[in-house]
Amino acid sequence: MSQQKRGLFTWTMVLVTMGFFYLPLILLTVFSFNHSKTMVWEGISLKWYEILFNHSPDLWAAFGKSLWIAIWASLVATLIGTLGAIGLYWHSVKHKRVITVLTLLPLLLPEIIMGVSLLIFFSKMGIPLGLHTIFIAHTTFCIPYVFLIMTARLDEFDYSVIEASYDLGASEWVVLTKVILPMCRPAIAASLLMSITLSLEDFVITFFVAGPGSTTLPLYIYSMIRFGVSPVINALSVVLIVATAIIAFSTSRLFKYVIQK
Repeated sequence: MSQQKRGLFTWTMVLVTMGFFYLPLILLTVFSFNHSKTMVWEGISLKWYEILFNHSPDLWAAFGKSLWIAIWASLVATLIGTLGAIGLYWHSVKHKRVITVLTLLPLLLPEIIMGVSLLIFFSKMGIPLGLHTIFIAHTTFCIPYVFLIMTARLDEFDYSVIEASYDLGASEWVVLTKVILPMCRPAIAASLLMSITLSLEDFVITFFVAGPGSTTLPLYIYSMIRFGVSPVINALSVVLIVATAIIAFSTSRLFKYVIQK
């Protein structure tokens, strides 16, 4: 195959892949401005955005619950996963490989299994379902992701820096707070953002552990879709896509700044 044909094949595959990824998002964005409630185009209108922002209190209440759970569950999961990964790599621990495998095992389990197991656990412990059980569940399934990201960062860690710190008289606390954690800042930030994303979009596990009055955004959207796809959902999706793009761009700039520092 000539170089020209290889280039043509490469660009064709790139365009097909990008189309597969982004064509549904483009269609969703276009029809969020459709005046009609159906998929028949009847002209440009902003009425679905007006309904979204001014006449959807229940939707924004569900979003607020999702955001609250995502932030706090991500902070706790990042703290536990970060300290766990550092402790496992910093000290000589017996059965280190077994502990690592057990920690990462939930990543391979179907979410429905985790949801059912957590529901059984809360039921047997006599814990009523609500926002607190969703918080516990989200923290639980975010920890392995944090642990995975942190172990990937620690595998590339230059431990001669730690040895040099000890030689200069630094204590373990000083090494942890002044050496290890600053060098792991990009991984910690990535873990936090990953956990927030996973928590915000989770439906399966949340469906099993949610109780009365604890409807999150994915559950609310699911209840709306059961009666037909509303253009309000399209408008909300566009708002979330724009917010995600802004966060992703800001995060990339933040990572560059952190790495330079």
